[in-house]
Amino acid sequence: MIHLGVVVNPTAGKGRGTHAGRQAHDLLRARGHKVEDLSAATLAQATDRARAAAVQGLDALVVVGGDGMAHLGVNVVAGTGLPLGIVAAGTGNDIARTLALPRGDVEAAVAAIEHGLFDGPRRVDAVRVGSPEHAAHEWYVGVLSCGFDATVNARANEMTWPKGSGRYVRALAAELGRFRPYGYRVTLDDSVWESAGSLVAVANVPCFGGGLQIAPDALVDDGLLDVVVAGPFSKAGIVKIFPGIYQGRHVGHPSVQILRSRSVLIEPLTDLGPLPPVAFADGERIGPLPLRVTVDPGALSILC
Repeated sequence: MIHLGVVVNPTAGKGRGTHAGRQAHDLLRARGHKVEDLSAATLAQATDRARAAAVQGLDALVVVGGDGMAHLGVNVVAGTGLPLGIVAAGTGNDIARTLALPRGDVEAAVAAIEHGLFDGPRRVDAVRVGSPEHAAHEWYVGVLSCGFDATVNARANEMTWPKGSGRYVRALAAELGRFRPYGYRVTLDDSVWESAGSLVAVANVPCFGGGLQIAPDALVDDGLLDVVVAGPFSKAGIVKIFPGIYQGRHVGHPSVQILRSRSVLIEPLTDLGPLPPVAFADGERIGPLPLRVTVDPGALSILC
């Protein structure tokens, strides 16, 4: 009997998470698996429960929800060999999209999990991020942002309407009035970018924010990070370039570069501009700069 720990976000997908979680539980049990509910009132409590269960012995962890739940799962299993199953029931589902996992279809998601359990998981890269002064770190699998996009992300997280990518458009409009380009030093494996800038994103996958193609050529299993840096756009410039991110058209702009590196150190450079905003990854708050970001090839096992 396969022992599965399941964590459900009941608020995912406009409140559809509870139904999706119940359906996933029922389907997994019907297939003969031992299913342990590790959900809790908060994500922090659910993370603690999942880590304790993993130590005591699970065959896999399954999360039900959006990118925030995938982020929780990654922070429990990355680097351990314990596989992660994702039942994508959120509104953005960028991680599931990248991994070609079913979205909004619990039955298909459970079938993919079973396929991975019996045929073996897929190994993909995970990314460690933390203060350069300390060994402690957090994991992510999608995109870390610490520019205007992070400011928009923070505002979008406070909004309840609209859902999906429309919320990011509304958040952008709300934040645009007070925007000024920030100051950065970005140190890569073999180069340094110092500039006033509008955007710095470290991508392990192509998209974030409900389908924004921030790094269209990023691969989740190539052992490299796609580092997107954008120079000091004006407010009008941001308004002009932002819609093109949905199709990845921003990469052709002369003020946008995509650099590749295994490790990235991002530091504020306040003589070039204001302090950059707090960083977000997978839509979740990480913390202020400076941050060191390092890809760990094959650190994550995905059931698919």
